[in-house]
Amino acid sequence: MNKKILFMLINMNVGGTEKALLNMISELSKENYDVTILMLEKYGGFINYIPNGVHIEYVKDYKDIKDLVNNPLHMSAITQFKKGHFIQSFILVYFYLLTKMMKERSLFYKYILREFPIFQQEYDIAVAYAGPMDFISYFVINKIKATKKIQWIHFDINHIGFNTFFASKIYKKFDKIFVVSKEGRKHLVRKLPFLKEKTEVFSNLISPELIESQSETGFGFHDEFDGVRILTVGRLSYEKGQDIAIQALTRLIHSGYKVKWYCVGEGSSRVHYEKLIQKNNVSEHFILLGSDPNPYPYIKDCDIYVQPSRHEGYCITLAEARCLNKPIITSSFTGAKEQIKNGETGLIVNCDEDEIYQAIVTLLNDSALCKKITVNLAAENVDTKSELKKIVNI
Repeated sequence: MNKKILFMLINMNVGGTEKALLNMISELSKENYDVTILMLEKYGGFINYIPNGVHIEYVKDYKDIKDLVNNPLHMSAITQFKKGHFIQSFILVYFYLLTKMMKERSLFYKYILREFPIFQQEYDIAVAYAGPMDFISYFVINKIKATKKIQWIHFDINHIGFNTFFASKIYKKFDKIFVVSKEGRKHLVRKLPFLKEKTEVFSNLISPELIESQSETGFGFHDEFDGVRILTVGRLSYEKGQDIAIQALTRLIHSGYKVKWYCVGEGSSRVHYEKLIQKNNVSEHFILLGSDPNPYPYIKDCDIYVQPSRHEGYCITLAEARCLNKPIITSSFTGAKEQIKNGETGLIVNCDEDEIYQAIVTLLNDSALCKKITVNLAAENVDTKSELKKIVNI
């Protein structure tokens, strides 16, 4: 009989967490596993990439509580008061004070989910996959029936508003906690040492063969630019550091280098970045390409790949650039040193405009170093499919 596994996340937006999930379920044998993806929202550019045979479920009526889950409680209380919903406003004020006192929201989640039934389907494994989003962790523990339950952490808990009080209460109810990097696991165990025995590293799955194959399909650069192409792939947001990239690119242009910097990705910071690009007069040199579920043709054709993130959990796009043997520069976020050997398979620098600028200049002026990095990456084994045995063991 097939093992039934459920993965729960917010949506299937084009991002590293969602890509890692697609990579993993693509490798799970259909003969042995019956996979379900449970989403809060029917949304995302990766929905059409979910493999055939995977069941897709949505949390019914989540839209009715979405604002309460995502917005500050005191703001929701004010909104309800302005609408004349005084009782609801009073209740929200009560929970606002209660959550401030208890420093976590589990009682509030219990209240807003009071009319949501427990899922009738029983699973062998249920996974809170969306990283440290407390609501999903609470939902998996309280609304999903499963023999084993797993919490998956994709981010650096030191940088995403991790609620230690909530985690100490809820995470102990999970049978296993997977963290996507060794350094990320150290951060978690340092905050919650009693979880050490049930916590394990599970690297994001990478298939070099699939990446190489997809790099030959789809679309890449359309312009006729004959200078040096620099590429960054990632959501347009503060933590991904594209603002630092814009500043570094501005200095490169002022220094006379013939370069263009391209960004594949979409996000909430697009308008801010567009204004920053215009302010620095680099509209012809810093190109926002938008979202693309297949960024590999761009990675294959770029000259330098730069990951300027302020923080990451593992960074799957960095691993993908490694698969395509690109000269790499990365900031020193959590997990970077587990992927890159500084000076050998890439350059690791602080998340700083000047250091990123200087690293790019180094590669622009040192073709031997670029070749060395490319050769060393080609000799590496980036394939992580062996991580699947950790699911099998559970």
